[in-house]
Amino acid sequence: MVALEYSKLFSSLSAAELQTLQDVAKEVSFPAGQQIFKEGDTGDGLYVVQDGLVQISALIGQGERRVLSRVGPGDFFGEMAVLDNEPRSASAAAEIDTRVYFVPRDALLQMLERSPRLGASLVRVVSRRLREFNRQYIREVLQAERLTLVGRFARSIVHDLKNPLSIIGIAAELAGMENAKPESRAAAKQRIRKQIERISNLVNEILEFTHGSPTAVVLSMTDYGQFVQGLIEEIRPEIALKGVSIDFENPPPEVKLPLNTQRMTRVFYNLIHNATDAMPSGGQVKIRFKADANQVTTEIEDTGKGIAAEVVDHLFEAFATFGKEHGTGLGLSICKRIVQDHKGEISARNVPDGGALFSFKLPLPKV
Repeated sequence: MVALEYSKLFSSLSAAELQTLQDVAKEVSFPAGQQIFKEGDTGDGLYVVQDGLVQISALIGQGERRVLSRVGPGDFFGEMAVLDNEPRSASAAAEIDTRVYFVPRDALLQMLERSPRLGASLVRVVSRRLREFNRQYIREVLQAERLTLVGRFARSIVHDLKNPLSIIGIAAELAGMENAKPESRAAAKQRIRKQIERISNLVNEILEFTHGSPTAVVLSMTDYGQFVQGLIEEIRPEIALKGVSIDFENPPPEVKLPLNTQRMTRVFYNLIHNATDAMPSGGQVKIRFKADANQVTTEIEDTGKGIAAEVVDHLFEAFATFGKEHGTGLGLSICKRIVQDHKGEISARNVPDGGALFSFKLPLPKV
């Protein structure tokens, strides 16, 4: 049992002030489970726990009640509605058999006017409570954001894995048919191997991005024209299943560029599949090239609705996404990193007739 003068709030009062407090305070008992006040009640006074335990709770969401704190002997509750003269914002109930001191609102306000020490003590205790509440709120927000981010990553990975897994499934069925020809089985085997490699590269890219410390990029001289032609032939059947065609407006230049073909493949896959997602009813992806003495520019244009204004200024930032059910905004950020690792630049804009155009430039080796 804690006497009134030993509570956190009143321990600094003078003997005369304590006597005034004891004259106005009333002792009230509540059996376990009984409500002391509820949300919306008038802030009629302050409560100090003599012995027992009080649970402070509030309704959140769709009727869900959440415990905000528990108040034990010597501590007090109900002060905010007294000070701001607003209805109670939470409910209080006895968790076990509890006795409290009740100080009526008018009496408490009169004491605060006459006692600077009581006012200072109240400010200190309330300030500590608010600080702790802020710390708890920040911890919970960060935890919620972490869980949301994990969920978004999981959805994104599942989304990216669906296409290669679908191709592996179709190829496996074709290879397993009784009347399949040897060349069909060989082609299916090759297709399965490439999709497994694609999945491995995808996972490695995400792991590299989340680690924040990319490994050294190994580049080797590669015929860009042959690389792009072969890659698009792999992608074309996959997006055709979604009613999207892919066409070269001019042939890719047959020039030697320093490339990491595994990582550059990821750029094409990301950009083309983003374009495909932007055309759920089908459409066209157009690829064109420009080459000069210093660099090769690749442009990938779609016939979708274009880039949303809400995200256009943050398009290549991690986690910037808009209107994409499974999107995390990570794919374009990875594209940017890969192009930069090749000493290049990537950009995007909307085209006048509708649709989006992504462009990346790769430098030619210096002679």
